Amino acid sequence: MEYRQLGGSGFKVPALTLGTGTFGGGTEFFKEWGTSDVAEASRLIDICLENGLNMFDSADIYSNGLAEEILGQAIKGRRDDVLISTKGTFRFGEGPNSVGSSRWHLIRAVENSLKRLGTDYIDLYQLHGFDAMTPVEEVVGTLDDLVRAGKIRYIGVSNFSGWHLMKSLAHAEKFGLTKYVANQTYYSLIGREYEWELMPLGVDQKVGAVVWSPLGWGRLTGKLRRNQPRPETSRLNHKLSSSMGPQVDDEYLYKVVDALDEVAAETSKTVPQVALNWLLQRPTVSSVIIGARNEEQLRQNLGAVGWNLTTDQVAKLDTASEKPKIYPYWHQAGFDERNPFPTK
Repeated sequence: MEYRQLGGSGFKVPALTLGTGTFGGGTEFFKEWGTSDVAEASRLIDICLENGLNMFDSADIYSNGLAEEILGQAIKGRRDDVLISTKGTFRFGEGPNSVGSSRWHLIRAVENSLKRLGTDYIDLYQLHGFDAMTPVEEVVGTLDDLVRAGKIRYIGVSNFSGWHLMKSLAHAEKFGLTKYVANQTYYSLIGREYEWELMPLGVDQKVGAVVWSPLGWGRLTGKLRRNQPRPETSRLNHKLSSSMGPQVDDEYLYKVVDALDEVAAETSKTVPQVALNWLLQRPTVSSVIIGARNEEQLRQNLGAVGWNLTTDQVAKLDTASEKPKIYPYWHQAGFDERNPFPTK
């Protein structure tokens, strides 16, 4: 397993991270992801550690805290061998303050996550979304306090716009506070908007990408193809998952899958392995979060590391997945003499 610097920090993380959204299945939404209990989660973690993957990502809202509880039980006795990342900000409770990134909610969210995980510190804590109702000063100051108290080692964000992240970074730098070093972001061969603004920001500010849903919300598993019925086990068959996830035009998807099929044949790898490997070669990417309902899926995803696509293969996938940029990014692309796109 390759280990990479997390943004501009001195912290190294594995190129692949195991997501725990499949642990528990405690709500109707998360049942569509998976229902791993403690025994199965422990087995998956065993396999990860055997292969050098030692980082596990969760969130307080995953199955209403059950995913964190299962992760905590599954790593019991081996906390020093693993890295834990988790997230908070979304609503957790009925009260008016049980949501967002206020000092009141963040401190409570971190304390409760620590209890569920059975640990006294979190290696990487990320805001699950931007809270426009709480001043940036309050948010960054609270996280800095939690870092200084030893409850969090590193901090990051998720699902922020570029200006959300940059404003936060500027405030932290101005007042000497702990800065975000990670951006848990949606990025895939069929979702490349991250490249337009957040990637250049990540390059400039040394914020590492921790990629979620790298297979495009289950569309790049190799099971979805033109003129073929959707497999029964696809999460896209479920109304909640299909409506909440990114929307993708079918013809565009099939064009990308066709290119993935070609590269998979050339490399003797699977379609998901090729899609994951493509991400691992992109600028700013520190780690890619893989999910697994079972041992077979996990072992297949672990096969995405230890090799690299050729330049020509990357170019083939780039071309197949390229989409017209929105303004001002299409205009900026024409001024690459002074404003080069970071992947060139």
